[in-house]
Amino acid sequence: MKREHKCKIISKETLGDAIFMVLEVGDMVRTSFRAPGQFVHINCGHSRLLRRPISVCSCQEDQPEDTLSIAFEVRGEGTAWLARRPVGHSVDVLGLLGNGFDIRPEGRYLLVGGGIGVPPMRGCAQYTGGRSTAILGFRSKEKAALLKLFEGDCAKTLAATDDGSLGHHGFVDELVRQELAQDRAYDGVLACGPKPMLRSVAKAAAGFGVPCQVSMEERMGCGVGACLVCACDMADGARKHVCKDGPVFYAEEVDWDA
Repeated sequence: MKREHKCKIISKETLGDAIFMVLEVGDMVRTSFRAPGQFVHINCGHSRLLRRPISVCSCQEDQPEDTLSIAFEVRGEGTAWLARRPVGHSVDVLGLLGNGFDIRPEGRYLLVGGGIGVPPMRGCAQYTGGRSTAILGFRSKEKAALLKLFEGDCAKTLAATDDGSLGHHGFVDELVRQELAQDRAYDGVLACGPKPMLRSVAKAAAGFGVPCQVSMEERMGCGVGACLVCACDMADGARKHVCKDGPVFYAEEVDWDA
């Protein structure tokens, strides 16, 4: 059973639309880390019954306390409360939760992130020791605040923007097709972002015969599989919990028409 931790905020900054925080998390990484792509469930104020699931950007075993970083946008009262917490304040965190990407440290992957799905891909970049390529989608150049971090952690980093103010003018799946047309020697495509983006990236990867894993986003209640809030329809007719069975699934598992 995952344990709750009182985690101190040791740094905080605003990067574009995102709040970037680094937390001291006790022995959470040493005891709960499975693979990049997991998430934490944070209590965002005593007046709010449900915790907020937030993807882990990166994490590290350390002494005397492990550390992890999160990046999130303010989407409602809970995340607004969290964004107001100052450095030195402690928050109640449950984690690490879920199953991350099925990847090998010595592997080479095509990492695809869109919007708030960009931060969790950084853990994959670090885990694979700079061998992977990142394709990242943003609304505009001003929103691409994490791009420099990926450039330091990847062999190659490509950007796409909705308005054409940075990199490719268009969507990330177009860059995925271009990259795979030039180089299919990736161990897999790993993607996180809005469902329409994931569907398009999965289709692009399938067209080149490259395995694809996707990190799904659904509303959550408990975060540990006890409720049915985050049920996701599978291609075989089953329903799985994003919090317990995911959030990462192989693309062919998912019913993209549900």
